[in-house]
Amino acid sequence: MKAIALTHYLPSDHPECFLEVDLQAPEPGPRDLLVRVNAVSVNPVDVKVRAPKAKVEPAPRVLGWDAVGEVIAIGSDVTGFKPGDRVWYAGDISRPGSNAALQTVDERLVALAPRSLSDVEAAALPLTTITAWETLFERLGLSGESRGRLLIIGGAGGVASITIQLARRLLPNVEVIATASRPESHDWVSGLGAHKVVNHHNLTAALADEGIDRVDYIFCTNATEQHWQSMADLIAPLGQICTIAESDEPWDLSLLKAKSVTFSQEFMFTRSLFKTADMQRQGDLLADVARMVDEGSVRTTLTRALDRLTPATLAEAHRIVEGGKMIGKLAIDSRNLHN
Repeated sequence: MKAIALTHYLPSDHPECFLEVDLQAPEPGPRDLLVRVNAVSVNPVDVKVRAPKAKVEPAPRVLGWDAVGEVIAIGSDVTGFKPGDRVWYAGDISRPGSNAALQTVDERLVALAPRSLSDVEAAALPLTTITAWETLFERLGLSGESRGRLLIIGGAGGVASITIQLARRLLPNVEVIATASRPESHDWVSGLGAHKVVNHHNLTAALADEGIDRVDYIFCTNATEQHWQSMADLIAPLGQICTIAESDEPWDLSLLKAKSVTFSQEFMFTRSLFKTADMQRQGDLLADVARMVDEGSVRTTLTRALDRLTPATLAEAHRIVEGGKMIGKLAIDSRNLHN
């Protein structure tokens, strides 16, 4: 099968950053689906994994952790899917990725894709949706009965773009405040339904201008170190902070002690990496969100699409994402790999 892979970890502008390779088609394990991949998306995790380093892969490595495609075969123990099903998923970072014509994935991480979206439109959502859902309802412990203010830092990014929508749809008593610094990102975040949009460059002052000096929940989607002091100042006593953004420096957790603040980190690959007993929850939540999409209460976060998956277009997508100016998500039609 055709795939876009790497052997060396090179800058995205290097002519051999990615290579087209011909690999043996994977065989599904007992709980696996074999999927013909039709569309993929590029996330910050793709960029982080590909970042230049001295490591050399002994065999081509396929990245990619968002996919929409068609099930063409199932493992012996699969019960929830059949050949012909159109599915979406974010997969498992420890297995070969979706930048290939075919991919195997554990059925527990998979759901039927939204009928109302094209493959490319749907491919923008799985990884960010899982991240947003787990953050809101597991790390921050929110529910339909929760009240208070939720601050989302980095409001125009892929994760925040779906988090805002889920919060507005499922947390009716929570005020959603998101950050955006450019006019175009401000308009995007406001259009997604945020109650208030503030500039993150002076977060405390921006919130004070809105008459807000405390928030009950904070979800930081980027630059945790940069915003750490502001978050410690703004979080309410007994509040909760969650981040998905790594940092080169340790965070001073002592700043949170006096307020008895709960701090957590979210990594959507934890369940698949450690084969937790509740892996099925990822498939279940994707099924729930697919229904919301088809009902019209959640929309795709796709803002840019590329029409072929090649070494050049994948490198271009990586350059766009690592540029840090992306609003929403970028996805790629990968059906050309089937030829």
